[in-house]
Amino acid sequence: MEFLIIIIALALIFDYINGFHDAANSIATVVSTKVLTPFQAVLWAAFFNFVAFLIFKDHAVANTIGKTVNEGFITLPVIFAGLIAAIIWNLLTWWYGIPSASSHTLIGGFAGAAITHAFMKNGGFMPLQDIVDSSKILKTIVFIFLAPLIGMAISMFYTLVMMQRNTWIKCGVLLMTCVAIWFTFIHFQEKKIDENVEKFFRVDKYKKDLIDPEKAAERDKTQEKLEKATENAHKSFVYISDYESKGSEYVTNEIAQNVDLNMVTGSRIDDKIKLFFKVKQLKILAEKDATHKQAYEFAKAAADSLKPIAKKHNELGYDKMVQTMLAKVPVQPDQIADFNKSVRVDIKKDLAKEIDKGNNRIIRFGLIAMLLIIIASFIYTEKIKEPSAQRTANNFKKMQLLSSAAFSIGHGGNDAQKVMGIIAAALIANGNIVDIKAMPDWVPLSCYLAISLGTLSGGWKIVKTMGTKITKVTPLEGVCAETAGATTLFLTEQMGIPVSTTHTITGAIIGVGATKRLSAVRWGVTVNLLWAWILTIPVSATLAAITYFIVQFFVK
Repeated sequence: MEFLIIIIALALIFDYINGFHDAANSIATVVSTKVLTPFQAVLWAAFFNFVAFLIFKDHAVANTIGKTVNEGFITLPVIFAGLIAAIIWNLLTWWYGIPSASSHTLIGGFAGAAITHAFMKNGGFMPLQDIVDSSKILKTIVFIFLAPLIGMAISMFYTLVMMQRNTWIKCGVLLMTCVAIWFTFIHFQEKKIDENVEKFFRVDKYKKDLIDPEKAAERDKTQEKLEKATENAHKSFVYISDYESKGSEYVTNEIAQNVDLNMVTGSRIDDKIKLFFKVKQLKILAEKDATHKQAYEFAKAAADSLKPIAKKHNELGYDKMVQTMLAKVPVQPDQIADFNKSVRVDIKKDLAKEIDKGNNRIIRFGLIAMLLIIIASFIYTEKIKEPSAQRTANNFKKMQLLSSAAFSIGHGGNDAQKVMGIIAAALIANGNIVDIKAMPDWVPLSCYLAISLGTLSGGWKIVKTMGTKITKVTPLEGVCAETAGATTLFLTEQMGIPVSTTHTITGAIIGVGATKRLSAVRWGVTVNLLWAWILTIPVSATLAAITYFIVQFFVK
């Protein structure tokens, strides 16, 4: 338990460092354009980094990070080594004022430690696809280059539109952009809800079990469960189409009336029983120390013996089910209340929660509200009032408050989730939770708080690099860059891809600079940044491998 606490503390320290390392990116342009003083800017950014906690509920990025390494190779020493490597690289790049990617540092460290662990455990080479989820890592690597390109393209588009002299053409293009954003995010919402429902019915779990060599004897039964779970999920999709207009409660009731939820209910009760008897925690202890073997075998036998009763939850009812379980496996008198509480599952409430997690309504309305404010400002400045360069500049200074707030929200939603994924992986490895969906509320709250506090600490070296060294930024260009960066971060969060906020805002700043002329961008600085991005994953992986090699002599 002490080692787990140390790891959680290290993860939050990394999150804090990420705050003054990365969150500086969200204030660089607003400081360089002198819209806010440095102190005002960090307060502004810190607040909106924490606001992200209230907006992003799906934790898609956290899920990606936590599942980068296959579960069989996730141990507390692996996570510890990965965090140490990530912290070292982040501090080094911060010291030299290089805006490297904290997300890629974390992924590289996590993967490097896991690969070293696998090689040492098995005494030689293993296929990488057996150790890490190559699809998730490949997707992350691709977005090292794709995220800044997307940010650059969007910022160039916004800049060119805003520089358009015909007010009505300008406003018309922005209105069409609003429509495009609306339908794009509707698509992401529908896709995400479908994925959440599939996970709710445990389609992903049964697919994993199907290819697990340790569960080969149960392959036929698992195939049957997979087919049933897939069928139930697809039946549910019909009713989910009404979510936007009728809400999650209505949809959940419709699903409950028309889809068999018994199988998933029984499965969740099984999970809760295992957690109550601490089966996984005792297994970990038994592998380290044979004296815990008897306790583990007892806990496993107790949990397994209650499975048939859990399957009858529907016909027995919860009260009778609990009584039957307590009669079969005696529980200490002071633990009866906890046992009673732990095995009760409100399946409809759980389903509604999974559906609501996919809701991106706030993001949609927020982005569109920003664009509508910009449109209204153009009409007011250029058509209602006599055109004035000073008035236009002042308007963009005010709008930069909105765009920097949006980017800070995107940063919080993306980067805090990366640490959430690591903490969740540690809790799973220690047997405290079954999967990331069961992550306790204190994890996201503490992660968002840590990154917000880190933002308050500054990170002025990186502010200087981002705000002045790449290209000189005006308030108009600051709005374009930050809005483009925010849009990119919101899009990638919806896709569950951990991207670098650093890369994103760098690409956006380059985009606004390139619209003036290519020579306005200091390409020498940009090339140096690119090398830092390329080196981040292999260097952090190497550091993690060395750290794990040392750590495993002291911690088993």
